[in-house]
Amino acid sequence: MEKNPDLISLGARIKEVRLAKGMTQFELASALGKDHSSIARIEAGRINPSYLYLKELAKGLEVPLTTLLDY
Repeated sequence: MEKNPDLISLGARIKEVRLAKGMTQFELASALGKDHSSIARIEAGRINPSYLYLKELAKGLEVPLTTLLDY
């Protein structure tokens, strides 16, 4: 199955913000109470995160949700 370009862009933006915050996937996942592999799948554009998951990611990264969507 071909990856959706929008999901790839979203994942890249989440990764960019996470790295700018100096966080690993493990640290972000731990802060959210999630499995690190789900963070990896989102960043790779392999899954479409729900609105609520995106809100959790933004909170864990301490940025407004719009920061993750601004790509």
